[in-house]
Amino acid sequence: MLSMEMVRVRKLEETKKLLLAVLGTLAFSFGVNYFIVPIGLYNGGFVGIGQIVRTVLVQYGHMDFGNVDIAGLIYFICNVPLFLLAFHSLGRGFFVKTVICVVSQTIFLTLIPSPAVPIIEDKLTACFIGGIIAGWGVGITLKNGASGGGQDILGVYFTKKMQNFSVGKMGLIINFMVYAVCAVLFDLSVVIYSVIYTVIMSVMIDRTHSQNIAVEVNIYTKNKLEEISQFIVEQMARGCTYWQGKGALTESDTFIICVVVSKYEVSQLLRNVRSIDEGAFVVLKEHVEVEGNFFKKL
Repeated sequence: MLSMEMVRVRKLEETKKLLLAVLGTLAFSFGVNYFIVPIGLYNGGFVGIGQIVRTVLVQYGHMDFGNVDIAGLIYFICNVPLFLLAFHSLGRGFFVKTVICVVSQTIFLTLIPSPAVPIIEDKLTACFIGGIIAGWGVGITLKNGASGGGQDILGVYFTKKMQNFSVGKMGLIINFMVYAVCAVLFDLSVVIYSVIYTVIMSVMIDRTHSQNIAVEVNIYTKNKLEEISQFIVEQMARGCTYWQGKGALTESDTFIICVVVSKYEVSQLLRNVRSIDEGAFVVLKEHVEVEGNFFKKL
């Protein structure tokens, strides 16, 4: 009965994660279309590639697409090869949610109108606000086990493979190449402000994407060692270590379970520990350095 309840709760959590991930793509698209596009700046990554191709087709190819911004459609096409990487290397769950989020982001980027007159005329202020909103959106999408595609897929892939890597760092690498092209095609000031926006967005991504933060959790329990350990191993797919101790005040025996999780997993762990043992005592330590076989989850 308990396992059936856990399955039901897990399905609800996955549905909530998917909805939040889609919300993240909406926030990103809003930040780009409302604050960055109106002042003539370019996003980094694969969205920036789509914007550059769109500008080249419109300005140099003299193509008219009406009120439809085809940058989102070009962005989707560029993502198709990366779907294969997500499917084979990052798991089915990540793949399915990423496809849904890329489709959502494509729709939002295409349909959310960019104001004809900038809402904020000061470019630096627009970079800050747009970068914070867009970066928060990308971070929320990643935090909920999906991505908006493009460099996010590559970033998650290399974050799993390399200990000190992050999605934000991958974004900076790809953005450097995108803005090098912008420097050739457009005015240098456009590139400078676009880089400022991208740096702000990358910092916000890493602040929000808490999978990059390792947390050591020590759980003290008197008689629920097996149940808590089983949950950590089977439901969270994490290893744990335990040992027996004795309370100095009460002289009673207790078990200490030690596990390292990402910050994002802490709420799930605490919630289930409380449901198993209301009297459990939990100590958390953030930003611990981990060497060895610590698995970075999506």
